[in-house]
Amino acid sequence: MRILFLSRWYPYPANNGSKLRINNLLQGLSEKHEVALLSFAAASEITPEMEKPLDRFAEIRVVSWKPYDPHSQRARTGLFNPMPRSFIDTFSPEMAANLEEMLATNSFDLVIASQINMAAYARYFQHIPALFEEAEVGVLFEQYKKAVSPIKRLRYGLTWAKHRRFLRATLAHFKATTVVSSQEEQLLAQAVPNHPRIQVVPNGVDLTSYQDVRGNPRPNTIIFTGAFSFEPNFEAMNWFTREVFPLILAEIPEAQLTITGNHQGRSLPSMKNVTLAGFVDDVRPLIAESWCSVVPILSGGGTRLKILEAMALRTPVVATSKGAEGLELQSNRDILIADQPQEFAKTLISLLGDPVLRQKLASNALRQVQAKYDWPVIMPDFMKLVDQIVEPS
Repeated sequence: MRILFLSRWYPYPANNGSKLRINNLLQGLSEKHEVALLSFAAASEITPEMEKPLDRFAEIRVVSWKPYDPHSQRARTGLFNPMPRSFIDTFSPEMAANLEEMLATNSFDLVIASQINMAAYARYFQHIPALFEEAEVGVLFEQYKKAVSPIKRLRYGLTWAKHRRFLRATLAHFKATTVVSSQEEQLLAQAVPNHPRIQVVPNGVDLTSYQDVRGNPRPNTIIFTGAFSFEPNFEAMNWFTREVFPLILAEIPEAQLTITGNHQGRSLPSMKNVTLAGFVDDVRPLIAESWCSVVPILSGGGTRLKILEAMALRTPVVATSKGAEGLELQSNRDILIADQPQEFAKTLISLLGDPVLRQKLASNALRQVQAKYDWPVIMPDFMKLVDQIVEPS
């Protein structure tokens, strides 16, 4: 089968959650099918080597990604357009031209559009069977539902209404859509009631890439992995360093918190015993060296790959309910869950002081990852879906 894979993220190096997912999907697809990749990438990252042929792909093309600017002229005119402003502003004529050229010069059996920014180009391939990979609606829905002031509720309500309308029109071009959790499945089914097929394909990790990572866990060390360019990550660390970490330091003065990822110059309320490590090429050793990984996420959709990575490295996790949402994990067996500052601090202090509990959580969590969230376990269902989309009905 010949497949055209459209990606919002150039997947190499696989240094964020989206890239890791795309990387693993492409690896599985290319083992059985001929795959061409058409991808966006940050302008600062584009090099001639990106489009050099790889054994994995029949062809690679890369287009510069223009981030959404709500103050641009295109975005401002979008206020009066039924389409969401972000898609109007980020639409790329260069991407459209490359897509049209690749479709004209190749006979593809299937198009896979990864994430909503690529699904937005569906009108260009509406004559070919297509799969919308990883639809996510949780973030916008939560903005609307949690809006307190009348002005924000009106603003986010309008955004959510536009997005639902856009989804309904866009998903009509796809034979199936994947999501990462049952929560996202329910939200999408409500937003697009007549879509023929929505299938959960969870986020995962390739356990073989973690087996040789070794670390000497350092006492009372805590880690959070995530760039502040993703608002829920900054919100999480703002809450944790303001409300939770001072309570931990009062009981364990030597406790150390490391935060990895591009921090965008954004400051936190308290920096005592906090290290902003910035972007790290490989966070796995830092996670493996920590006594605990914290995921105090308060908003957003999807699932947190940072939880699965920590569990793959045998590092116990303490998370909020929202942080652990969408993952089939049992509290007090695989993970510890706490939602209020005092509760979160008490839970984390107990974990840091209990080596038996840390070992139990680490062992149980690894078993869950092996059973449900290892890519060799996930991929067969995805490949079966791909085959079913292309098979004549």
